[in-house]
Amino acid sequence: MRTAMSGSVIETGDFRTGFERRYCVGSECLPDGVSFRVWAPAHAQVHLVLDSGDEYPMRTDEAGYFRLDLGDVRPGQLYRFRLGEDRDLLADPASRFQPDGPAGWSMVIDPDGYTWRDDGWEGVKPDGQVLYEMHVGTFTPEGTYSAAAGRLPLLKELGITCLELMPVNEFCGDFGWGYDGVLPYAPTRLYGAADELRAFVDEAHRLGIGVILDVVYNHFGAGEQFARFTPHYFTDRYENEWGKSLNFDGEMCAGVRSFIADNGAYWIEEYHFDGLRIDATQALFDSSDDHIVAVIARKARAAAKGRSIYLVAENEPQDSRLIRAPGKGGFGLDTVWNDDFHHSATVALTGRNDAYYHDHSGTAQEFVSAAKYGYLFQGQRYDWQDATRGRPGLDLQAFRFIHFLQNHDQIANSGTGQRLGRIASPARMRAMTALLLLGPQTPMLFQGQEFGSSSPFFYFADQGGELETCVRNGRLDFLRQFPNLKDEIFADTMPNPAEPSTFEASKLDWSERDRNSDLVALHRDLLLLRRQTRVFAQASASCPRVSVDGSVLGRSALLLRYFADDAKDERLLFVNLGKHLPILSLADPLLAPPAGCQWTAEWSSEDFAYGGSGRRSVDMQRRWVLDADSAIVFAPRKADQKPKPVGPTLLHWQQAISHL
Repeated sequence: MRTAMSGSVIETGDFRTGFERRYCVGSECLPDGVSFRVWAPAHAQVHLVLDSGDEYPMRTDEAGYFRLDLGDVRPGQLYRFRLGEDRDLLADPASRFQPDGPAGWSMVIDPDGYTWRDDGWEGVKPDGQVLYEMHVGTFTPEGTYSAAAGRLPLLKELGITCLELMPVNEFCGDFGWGYDGVLPYAPTRLYGAADELRAFVDEAHRLGIGVILDVVYNHFGAGEQFARFTPHYFTDRYENEWGKSLNFDGEMCAGVRSFIADNGAYWIEEYHFDGLRIDATQALFDSSDDHIVAVIARKARAAAKGRSIYLVAENEPQDSRLIRAPGKGGFGLDTVWNDDFHHSATVALTGRNDAYYHDHSGTAQEFVSAAKYGYLFQGQRYDWQDATRGRPGLDLQAFRFIHFLQNHDQIANSGTGQRLGRIASPARMRAMTALLLLGPQTPMLFQGQEFGSSSPFFYFADQGGELETCVRNGRLDFLRQFPNLKDEIFADTMPNPAEPSTFEASKLDWSERDRNSDLVALHRDLLLLRRQTRVFAQASASCPRVSVDGSVLGRSALLLRYFADDAKDERLLFVNLGKHLPILSLADPLLAPPAGCQWTAEWSSEDFAYGGSGRRSVDMQRRWVLDADSAIVFAPRKADQKPKPVGPTLLHWQQAISHL
């Protein structure tokens, strides 16, 4: 240990130096130095060690926090902590950046060193959004924030309003999904510097696109190394399929709760993210009166300082309390991923309902119910789990549910990593895309979906040694719930998550965007229709949910009626996911046009421009045919009613249809 000191300790007494820390832990810049703070109640002493070799004892308080305010230290300073008499040097659990990876030195980052250009940005509202899920490492060949920023104008042109970034926190290895994060405050060095992430968000805002961040608070990756600071980070009282559960409600849980809640606020404040997508909220176990999810939501909204932010949950049990107001027994989030819609869509597109698709049949009734109510399972029996699933949410507005055909999990869970567009028929995929993008819920696309990317999306994680084997075997065990993946040959053919080739194969090929211009046009035109047609826009906004109703025309065909105050704004959406359906007449008032109008076809998924077989001429005052695997939008137009035949003409017609 060197005794010479490159920085001067600022005498703090009770740590009040006129500087109020933003967050409970981590390094924060002072006007003339840096404040360091770490939670390590398992130790009587903690030392701050600079990369120069200089070492400083830190002062502690009764809550187990250690703090040192050090003068003459600047942004870019590298440091670690030494715990007690241990000679190992450890990264800061709240490190703001790790230039050499999670096991290396932590770096002091000045969040005020970046000059933002988004002063006029008001944030992201919970309604009216079109989401786009993105993995920075595979979104472009370069896999960087800067390269991704260069593609944002294409997403703006498409009609995307908000990006959802898969986790960017620091993780082990040279590639991964990010869900096994090691240091949740440090944006990974793999995609660029901290300010390059800020520049990415800034550029998105300049284009009018919001950005929310996927965060993981249900476990830490790499063997829970935080236990070296204190075992109270974790609890054994709950089972968790991904690792040890975080201690949100046990002894000395206050430090963990602050660490996590401050993390959510940190991304909002220091990186100007417009919200969070909280992963696997069912594994954030908390029996306390003030659930940790509600705490995260409050702190995140406070950190936004008046900007509107967007808080999303993933929740397999479909607990509607997540998106109810705190005053109504809820946790205060804005919206949830709806797996039910995805599962029904997958079954309808592939014809297979193995494993967790078991309870979905892909019928028209499921899509009508999803359009009206979001979750399909809201407390009734769920056969796959032999238990009830969900909580009531019939009163929840449509925008509270995020619908999607693809996401990172579901593509990878196919085993082959193939996207739905490579499995389903093109015509049926176009029709389902129309249902997704014109439906009243909040739609989400997965990167490359808009141009029919042929790149698979595998599970990849750069792990070595025993951990590599553990990850691969765990993946195989999970996928064996699908009967076709029980085949022993699959164990030999499944791409190894730890192989660089698995990661490289998952990168988008942007040349496909030009080659598949018909699919780009399909998505762009549907989103334009959604945005510019008042009733479609209002259906996904905070309007009464009676604005949309629906009917079943057959096992695979449905209609949705979009109501409006002004009759000329109303629309009908027909979706047929089966064979040709002759329409003679329908004893259904939802098909009746507004007074003085008749329905006229406005848009069709079978348009030649989208790679379809052509638009069939439709006169709904006569018998007509709803084409197989198609979607059609009808708008009301002023028109007289077809007069009823009289005399022998009507008699002849009636005798003919009566087979007389």
